[in-house]
Amino acid sequence: MPVDTSPAATGHIQRLVSGVLGAGAQGVLGALVIASALAEERGGRVSRAAAAMALNVLLLADVLARVPAAAQYVAAAGRVLFDHGALRTIAGPTGGLPSGHAAFARILEPLGYSRVGEYPLPRLMMHGAAFAQADHSEAIPQFFVSALDVALLPPDAQAAAVRVFGGSVDPLGVVENALLAAMAAQGAADYALVEAGLPGLARAFGRHHPEPALADYEGLLAASAEAAWIATEGNAFNHATDRVPDVAALAERLRGDGYAIKDAVEISASGRVRQTALIAAKVERGFVGHNGLRVMREVPGSFHEFISRDVDPATGALDLRFDSGNATGIFAVTRAA
Repeated sequence: MPVDTSPAATGHIQRLVSGVLGAGAQGVLGALVIASALAEERGGRVSRAAAAMALNVLLLADVLARVPAAAQYVAAAGRVLFDHGALRTIAGPTGGLPSGHAAFARILEPLGYSRVGEYPLPRLMMHGAAFAQADHSEAIPQFFVSALDVALLPPDAQAAAVRVFGGSVDPLGVVENALLAAMAAQGAADYALVEAGLPGLARAFGRHHPEPALADYEGLLAASAEAAWIATEGNAFNHATDRVPDVAALAERLRGDGYAIKDAVEISASGRVRQTALIAAKVERGFVGHNGLRVMREVPGSFHEFISRDVDPATGALDLRFDSGNATGIFAVTRAA
């Protein structure tokens, strides 16, 4: 019997994602476990939860497009449970873009997210913050946002950071801000407004400063691999993460299948959160060369991560927290690329 794909029979998330990705939507939607309460939402108004999930689907699709090994894994896995996505920001001069966590808190909070954890990353000169969606905390992916403190870089690298990131522009326009205002005030918005504003919210997870000078990139790289990564990739998803039953067993299997994967599994201080990741993809990026001409270089891109979470006996609920040691260890996979 044919499937009815008319707007009346199709949930908000499927319609919104299909409107952005076209034919490519079927693959990513078919690969994701989406809670029925979210997938089946219909009507003239879109809840903040459904909008948040639709945004996450678009961001996952972007990672799969940029990380071939991730796309290969997801295609072979059949269905995946999207646990969280991570991005890196700059705490310092960022031109027209809000500095650090604020650049994305202003997007996430109207969609029902709140800041639920702080994770200092002193070895990386960064500070991580976790954002969880209040309406469906286990079903909607969290965000782990890391901010690099420019003031902790050596003076020459600080100057390079100002030149690279100081030219950032704010990607949010009138429509996107109207959507966020409606979600913040009412917890929902008219479908037409969400349809118009969602693509711009997804584009906010990208690079919003000009191509860096090669000399500035090299100066940042000498001081901080993370700063150099942001110089080429901006605020794109650094990685997306699957929640799996046994991350150690999965890592062993993927290694046997020929995937380039991190050597060790990171284990949280509690022992309840275990993580590992594929080695970051290599990508070509452009730079302004020493002679003023554009040059291309191969640099680390994004990657795909895996996490296992146990129930916290103190709460009886899944332990959705992160761990500073785990995060620091996972960051190494972009250096390994």
